[in-house]
Amino acid sequence: MQTHNLLCIISFVLGCSAQFYVIDDRIGLGREFDGIGGLSGGGATSRLLVNYEEPYRTQILDYLFKPNFGASLHILKVEIGGDAQTTDGTEPSHMHSKDEGNFFRGYEWWLMKEAKKRNPNIKLIGLPWAFPGWVGYGTQWPYFFPNVTANYVITWVMGAKQHHNLDIDYIGIWNEKAFDPTYIKVLRDVLDSAGFTNIGIIAADGDWSIASAMLNDPYLNDAVEVIGVHYPGTNTVKEALLTERKLWSSEDYSTYNDDIGAGCWARILNQNYVNGKMTSTISWNVIASYYENLSFGRDGLMTAEEPWSGHYIVESPIWMTAHTTQFTQPGWFYLQTVGKLNQGGSYVALTDRKGNLTIIIETMTHEHSQCIRPPLPHFDVSPQIATFEFKGSFAHLTDLQVWYSKLDFKSGNGTLFKQLRPIRAHDGLLSLKLDVDEVFTITTVTTAQRGFYPEPPKSCPFPKNYTDDFTIDNPPFSEAPYFADQTGVFEYFRNTTDNGSHAFTLRQVVTERPVAWAKDADQTISIIGDYGWSDVNVSCDVLIETPKTGGVFLAARVDQGGESVRQAKGVFYWIYANGTYRVTNDIGGKRVLAEGLSGTKAGVWYTLTLSVKGFFATGSLNGFPLWKNAAVLEPKNGWAALGTLSFEYAQFDNFNVIAG
Repeated sequence: MQTHNLLCIISFVLGCSAQFYVIDDRIGLGREFDGIGGLSGGGATSRLLVNYEEPYRTQILDYLFKPNFGASLHILKVEIGGDAQTTDGTEPSHMHSKDEGNFFRGYEWWLMKEAKKRNPNIKLIGLPWAFPGWVGYGTQWPYFFPNVTANYVITWVMGAKQHHNLDIDYIGIWNEKAFDPTYIKVLRDVLDSAGFTNIGIIAADGDWSIASAMLNDPYLNDAVEVIGVHYPGTNTVKEALLTERKLWSSEDYSTYNDDIGAGCWARILNQNYVNGKMTSTISWNVIASYYENLSFGRDGLMTAEEPWSGHYIVESPIWMTAHTTQFTQPGWFYLQTVGKLNQGGSYVALTDRKGNLTIIIETMTHEHSQCIRPPLPHFDVSPQIATFEFKGSFAHLTDLQVWYSKLDFKSGNGTLFKQLRPIRAHDGLLSLKLDVDEVFTITTVTTAQRGFYPEPPKSCPFPKNYTDDFTIDNPPFSEAPYFADQTGVFEYFRNTTDNGSHAFTLRQVVTERPVAWAKDADQTISIIGDYGWSDVNVSCDVLIETPKTGGVFLAARVDQGGESVRQAKGVFYWIYANGTYRVTNDIGGKRVLAEGLSGTKAGVWYTLTLSVKGFFATGSLNGFPLWKNAAVLEPKNGWAALGTLSFEYAQFDNFNVIAG
């Protein structure tokens, strides 16, 4: 055959051998494709996104969710807020206590609606990382009364429908924590009793161990629709396959979103199915929209961490995602003829069973094995020629669309999601010359686009002079702009007992330690500003609400947040309801820089001012110096912050920071 002879000549010249790969549906289809998704949560990873002004906020959302534009995600997974630290901050619960409910807290409702607005077919998943303390009845175990926890979760599902017209498609158990078979079965019964028979349960969002339990418990197996694992390294286990359930990598990636991260992501998207028969992969996180110096900074598919400037970056993982999402949809099927390339890399093929075919090919080298959790194994990849032989329903295919990406790890000047000229199959054969670190999509689909908006504003630091008096009636979100809660929850508050200058405030509202996921601090804290701030002047009006034992603080140079918030150092200026003050070098109050009498008490508004310059800090109370020249050797920089002594009510108003 002339095509074979031509390939032999090309192979001889290039010094590489042509390999043949069959694309055929006559032997049956593989597993049903469930989609590619992103995760908002775990925690507070989309915190800054809601504070972007238009048109930039719409542009960012389009790059994530708009079909045939950017990432074109099929799935959005969100955290069911539990009032606790869950990686990069806390997300508020819809029920701080068992006697109340509020379905407008936080921003996940908003994000789900924006995703649905762009793609009505997007699937929605809710998963708790933490729970309010009342759910655990004073323990750190949310399964203490499984019906209580199940009803708490169902309330969130019902709130999504009743208040936001959002249909939740899947519900998880407890992120990366021990699963409880009894709770899972109770949750299934409660969902069914409430009329949510169509909502699938994903379990257990950790490792594969639930698979063995499902094989030994038919009722548990029936209750679980999807076995979801985190960071499986593209591999599965025999027990999971034997359950005959859907297998998902329900959290994956966790990698800096440069070209290395993009290469990691491209490999994962293919090889999670090739190696592990996983039919959905969900990125943690969907967008890096939190302060970069928190845990796992810039690990999202794209970056939007400057709402004050409008600057954002469409990172290369967006376009690696598009190579799959713009050419397939949930409900397509993988072919059984998928696998590894002879000289390294992999390919998958999917069909809609209506004649459409999409093949995604990746040739990522070991440069891109540096995924954070866990590192993927080393793969040697060499230039090669791959010839695909179309059989069965695809034997007639001739002209196919081609989309191409090349990651240049050394220079960073690669090619991202570029449409090439159509390629023609001859006598059912199609050949491609593959270099290293490339992604090809070969497809019959003609609707794809590389979405484009004008360049956003240039990056600039957080404003050096920032003020917020929290005077917003009926705010669209419960959080004040740019404040990122790290322990506790700080919400806009209408102070009905004060119709004067403090009618609208920011209030810390968590009064009981949550069922935690990470190690929350014993104090509550919300950070704001520029991590590089050194010399600053911070002031705020504060109200202690807890008599005798209450206390609040104002802080500067806070150097830790996220899962390390308990170890945060800085300059913390405390006043207490018992009439004293203290200045400490750490949030735990172990290193005291100054202390004495303040005359402060609960129920009275005070103005705290903290000035830090060089190696010295000074503080005033109601404009009068209370202490000065406390020696501060470290840290040399960090965020501004405010917070409380414990999980207690307290209010804040007229916040102002001036950075030198």
